Amino acid sequence: MPLATILEAKGVKKTYTMGKVLVPALRDVSLRVEEGEFVAIFGPSGSGKSTLLHVLGGLDRPDEGDVFIDGIGLSTLNDNRLAEVRLRKIGFVFQFFNLLPRLTALRNVELPLTLADVSEREAVEKAKEVLKIVGLEERINHRPTELSGGEQQRVAIARALVNEPKIVLADEPTGNLDTATGLDITALMKRLNQEKRQTFVVVTHDENVAKTADRIFQLRDGLIRRAQKEDARL
Repeated sequence: MPLATILEAKGVKKTYTMGKVLVPALRDVSLRVEEGEFVAIFGPSGSGKSTLLHVLGGLDRPDEGDVFIDGIGLSTLNDNRLAEVRLRKIGFVFQFFNLLPRLTALRNVELPLTLADVSEREAVEKAKEVLKIVGLEERINHRPTELSGGEQQRVAIARALVNEPKIVLADEPTGNLDTATGLDITALMKRLNQEKRQTFVVVTHDENVAKTADRIFQLRDGLIRRAQKEDARL
C-alpha cells in the first residue's frame, strides 16, 4: 500500500526586497514528503532554508507556486482558514524554543489545545501525556527560566506534538544547543518518528542532524540541489 503524501511543494518561488535590490530566497523549489518520513533540508546559512520552512508551514506565502498539506492547497486559503490548518495539521519547533516565559511547561504545551477549544481537563491530561513521552514528567510545573536549553526544546517538541499534527516542521532545532544536547534532541525526534510514525521535516546546517534523516534535500542559493538517502555522503 503506497504511503500518503503529507507535504508537497510545487514550483515555489519567494523574493524579498532589500532596499532597491531584489533577493531571490527560493527559486522554483519542488519537493514531496510522505507519511512517516524523517526528512532534512540541509544547507548553509543564507541558502533559503528558513524561508522554505516558513512557506511550507503556511507562516509565509510564496510569490509563485503552491504548498499542499495533507492534500490541502495553502494558496487557496484565507488567513483564518490557513491559521486553522496550521493549528490542526502542523507542529512547529523553533531554534529559540518560543516558549512563553511566564507559563509552566504544562501550560506552554496546553496552549495549542486551548486554541483548538479542547476542554481544560482534557488539555491538561494530553499535555501531561506528551510531556511524559519527551521525558519531562517531573518538570511540568517549571517555567522556561528554570529549565535547561535541552529541556526547553523538549517542551517545544511536546507542544508541537500535542495536537497530533500530520507533520512537524523544525527550524534548526539544535542550533541553540551544545553538541551533546543537540544529539539528544535529534535522537528524541528520531525516536518519535520511528515509534509514533510522526512525520518530521527538519531544517538544519548540522550534518549530525541531517545524517539521521531518511532523505536529505540539499538547498543552495534557493534551489534544491539533490535529494538523497541517509546512507549517502553529504
